[in-house]
Amino acid sequence: MLDLVVAQGVTGLANASSLFLVASGLSLIFGVTRIVNFAHGAFYMLGAYAAVTLAPGLAERLGPGPGFWLALPLAAAIVAAIGVAVEVLLLRRIYRAPSLFQLLATFGVTLMVEDLVVLVFGPDDLIGPRAPGLGGSVTLLGHAFPSYDLFLMLLGPAVLGLISALLHRTRFGILLRAATEDRDMVAALGVNQSRLFTGIFALGIFLAALGGALQIPRDAVTHQMDLSIIVEVFAVVIIGGLGSLAGAFLAAVLVAELNAFGILVFPGISMVMVFLAMAVVLVVRPYGLLGRPFAPDRAAAAATARPWRPFTARERLAVAAGIAAAAALPLVAGAYGLTVAAEVMIAVVFAASLQLLMSAGGLDSFGHAAFFGLGAYGAALAVQHVQAPMALALLAGPLLALAGALAVGWFCIRLTGVHFAMLTLALAQIAWAVAFQWVDVTGGDNGLLGIWPAPWATGPAAYYWLTLAAALLTLAFVRQVVFSPFGYALRAARDSAGRAEAIGIDRRRMQYAAFAMAGTLAGLAGALFAFLKGSIFPDSFAVPLSVDALVMVLIGGVGTVSGAAVGAVLYKTAEIWLISTTDHSKLVLGAGIVALVLVFPRGVVGTAAVLADRLPWPRRRTAGLRPALAPPGGAAEP
Repeated sequence: MLDLVVAQGVTGLANASSLFLVASGLSLIFGVTRIVNFAHGAFYMLGAYAAVTLAPGLAERLGPGPGFWLALPLAAAIVAAIGVAVEVLLLRRIYRAPSLFQLLATFGVTLMVEDLVVLVFGPDDLIGPRAPGLGGSVTLLGHAFPSYDLFLMLLGPAVLGLISALLHRTRFGILLRAATEDRDMVAALGVNQSRLFTGIFALGIFLAALGGALQIPRDAVTHQMDLSIIVEVFAVVIIGGLGSLAGAFLAAVLVAELNAFGILVFPGISMVMVFLAMAVVLVVRPYGLLGRPFAPDRAAAAATARPWRPFTARERLAVAAGIAAAAALPLVAGAYGLTVAAEVMIAVVFAASLQLLMSAGGLDSFGHAAFFGLGAYGAALAVQHVQAPMALALLAGPLLALAGALAVGWFCIRLTGVHFAMLTLALAQIAWAVAFQWVDVTGGDNGLLGIWPAPWATGPAAYYWLTLAAALLTLAFVRQVVFSPFGYALRAARDSAGRAEAIGIDRRRMQYAAFAMAGTLAGLAGALFAFLKGSIFPDSFAVPLSVDALVMVLIGGVGTVSGAAVGAVLYKTAEIWLISTTDHSKLVLGAGIVALVLVFPRGVVGTAAVLADRLPWPRRRTAGLRPALAPPGGAAEP
């Protein structure tokens, strides 16, 4: 037993070094640029593919030892150069856009890379060579340890020391630390921000790619490596504290050892231990173990400072015409088209629920799928365990989601910004693990089957009309909330918590209510989805579904109720159509997302509103009411 404990401990420390390399790069990039780089895992994967491709050729020319060890940093440097190209050609053009659109751009890059590695390197897993000179084991304290694991154990602290020296003993490092504290002040002092951002992005990507390259003697190289690493890296960065290298190293050790020993000590909850740790840390220490508060991005906040406003008469007519056309769709579409349209309407409900939370509440959730999954399982369990009719099951799903939102919302709304987002991500991962492992109730990975609609909703046309009605009622409810006294108070608390509290508005109470509303609406979307598919699986809680909701909101435009509907229709329709027509749907969809971010940096509806204000036609009648009706912040609502 002692041998097993020691072996697991060494394996955990070796994994900690790899996690630290990737997490340190992500922390440095966020600390300076404020970009939550979702593509960081993709660059990690590219580092592994580049290394496994370069190593055999260099080994033939230089010999096995020099060839292998040269391949690792060379692969990282090549991927860093690709990262620089992404920063210069894409991110530099949208630094003044709202920060979440930068997240959307890096998500598009991730989708593109996932398909590109399959095109270039093939769909099969690749096996890398063993590390020359470190292929055996070393005996310490009477136990044999893999030599390569011991090498990785020493590499992590060495890299920490080198980066610390760079940050504290060079002019570049001093500028980086200053930018982490207040990048606006650094710019005011005449520092070239473009070069600074490019330099830190290159360094962060180099570290991520090196972390991937170092894995080729230990693991197979697959085109799913990015998703397997990115969530854990986010956990490491948040637990340690954004911008803290020492915190990232400490958190990497904690996370790696939890993964190593969790399967031995707590096999029943081993899948959620990391996220439980992240949730506990965020509740107790909102800025991480060694993190500190950072200055807000004033430029990005100013980019969205446009008031909300209701529809004009002309726009109401256009909306009515759109609703009539949508209601008449069964007259021209077949069964498959109506099934797709029903799924799109469910996506509208889901996106609108997140839009309420993000735009009016100012809370950016990375784990909104938790409430979608609760709604889906609530409806499915009501059907299977109590034989409830469909109408009651559609009520049970949102009620279970509401209960979940009330339970976790009290802790979540104590945080703001990226820390709130990461806590919701952790809670969604916990919900996914519970659904995956609680086989007696949820069916585990086999799911729950046989969740069919009632006779009155059977048939593509009937179910489409049901989902259309749900989408329209959801959008109407969100608009009513946004333009109600509650909505104005909620947005006031979002824009300036201090001023809101001075006039008697309780920010936490308002956001808690918004969190509960958003969770309930997401639960409705999940319940409708369960009856559409006839089954439900744990992936209803998964991170990709939460990201899909974010993408739909961002494509339409943050701060516009109608943007949720437009974004959901565009994204979901494109996704379903591409999957059915091409083997490279992720590449095309990712490229489309990147193009949309460049062309519509505020989202489709948000950009259209800005352009409409610049056209030389008469101003809207509501313009004169802005000072009285709209708080100073938010975005346009066409």
